[in-house]
Amino acid sequence: MSLRGGGFRDSWAAAILWLGALHGQGAAGGPPAPLPEGERGIAAKYAGDAGIERDPAAVFRDDFESGNLRGKWDVVFHDSTIRLVEEPGNVNGGRKALEFTFPQRADAVGNGVMKRLKEERDILFLRFYTKYEKGLDVTGAGSFHNGGSISAHYHVDGRSTPGKRADGRNKFLVNYEATVHSKAPPPGHLMAYVYHPEQRDDYGDIFFPSGRVQPNPVKPADFGSGFVSRPDVVPELDRWQCFEFMVKANTVGRRDGRIACWLEGRLIADFPNMRFRDVETLRIDYFSVGGYINPNKVRTNRIWYDDVVAATSYIGPMAGARRRAEAQPGVRKRD
Repeated sequence: MSLRGGGFRDSWAAAILWLGALHGQGAAGGPPAPLPEGERGIAAKYAGDAGIERDPAAVFRDDFESGNLRGKWDVVFHDSTIRLVEEPGNVNGGRKALEFTFPQRADAVGNGVMKRLKEERDILFLRFYTKYEKGLDVTGAGSFHNGGSISAHYHVDGRSTPGKRADGRNKFLVNYEATVHSKAPPPGHLMAYVYHPEQRDDYGDIFFPSGRVQPNPVKPADFGSGFVSRPDVVPELDRWQCFEFMVKANTVGRRDGRIACWLEGRLIADFPNMRFRDVETLRIDYFSVGGYINPNKVRTNRIWYDDVVAATSYIGPMAGARRRAEAQPGVRKRD
């Protein structure tokens, strides 16, 4: 979300909408204010992201060109399944990208890179480019995590806390990823995987763009009267695509938290009316990219990441990127 690009540049009215969007609602407590799309974010000012880390809204950038993973990220795991690659086609921009390999095996394999924020935040946008390997097959996997994660106090003393419910005081987490828990071809439908105080399961909920929530999908979700149901989306395999999502913590005592997800600069999911916390001290402290498959019995699978940017406002696709949303929508199937 930036007022610096496109038609938002000189609009005082747009500034009002922007403030409304930050608070999760439009005028007079109505539906959520519109969110920007396309090349209307901070990336529009920096061709190929060059210099974007100097933008006032930017928090972090890694294009993996330095090759210094531990100099950029606070946690890197597991080294045996992570490598920097330079093969043509497996790099989005520049000369290097990050590859995660998931060996064929009957138990779990996970890997990733994590960044701890020096200054905890109430709102964060995370943009990354991802390529799923051609032929990726997670048939039989009970768990498949991939993509990006934004969390607040989910990691304690260097350890994550899966299976422990969020209660409004201890933690919250949002992953933007594809799931095997849907009737869709690999990698599955895109969704938000969420730990929040009203979660239905010990291991978190799955929010689909349509508004369906798993588990117990017959139970209506409370995304507010302004929620807009959107088609569920399956991203393509074997092609670089731009993913971005936003997590905004609610004001304590109000349901003005929000999750939004973009694919190739197009808003594909928006979940307003969220309650993440009941204490102001619960703020975003970590973000990450990576993957996890349990089990991975069918074949070795690979996922690549490149051009990661975190910011306090909408980022958008790389300006001047080879693959633009209007030319390559990045959507294989809608249900």
